[in-house]
Amino acid sequence: MNTFWKAAAAAALGLVLSGAAQAQSALNEVLDSGVLKVGTTGDWNPMSLRDPATNSYKGYDIDIMNELAADLGVEVEYVPTDWKTLVNGVVAGKYHLTGSASISPPRMKVAGFSDSYISVELFPYTTKDKADKFDGYESINQPGVKVATTLGTTFEKRVREWFPNADIKVVEAPARGFQEVIAGRADVFITSNIEGSTLEAKFPVVRVKNAGPRSPSPIAMILPQADQVWINYVNNWIEVKKAQGFFEENRKKWGL
Repeated sequence: MNTFWKAAAAAALGLVLSGAAQAQSALNEVLDSGVLKVGTTGDWNPMSLRDPATNSYKGYDIDIMNELAADLGVEVEYVPTDWKTLVNGVVAGKYHLTGSASISPPRMKVAGFSDSYISVELFPYTTKDKADKFDGYESINQPGVKVATTLGTTFEKRVREWFPNADIKVVEAPARGFQEVIAGRADVFITSNIEGSTLEAKFPVVRVKNAGPRSPSPIAMILPQADQVWINYVNNWIEVKKAQGFFEENRKKWGL
């Protein structure tokens, strides 16, 4: 009899703990507070761009988050962050999820990800006046070539892997590697095809010739790793929006 009551008590405790875990989900917090907190860097054109004059945001990511908040029936609050602390902000509960970020094994160790809804490839870029100096990846991986990158990004890791012989210049957000190249303080930077196409249209930068795409990477939102309730909601929302054509329309809107 004692065994029966112990088992029953254990089962009841399990239900209580399960209910408590659900109550602690970010989904419940968002619905209860009426606010969806989104971590975004505001420096990845055309994904997320912050206007410092108005402290407002625009971009592919921003349209996605506004749509998610609208479907949740809540307001959205954009929380400024940078690439080196992007994951930490989710882990610390500073925001409920992030905008788009590359899915990577190091990030997966401490955070969860939504299903992917877009992917990127990486290319090296230089300025038009230096275009003839470079031909392929090995021409960059040389002593004296300055390769700029931003601290804490996927780009920084790839730069160190691909160009160990080059002079790697790491800048800290809000500075960006491409700004160092445009300003003449570095020779090469790498970025995604997404941002690269936007930069080519705005600045005198070009892809390094005969340097094809590398490191194709799926892009997704970062979420709290243990919050399966929240992850499930976001993943199902993504699938519904894909079926409705929202992601395809948004991709076309921003030229991706």
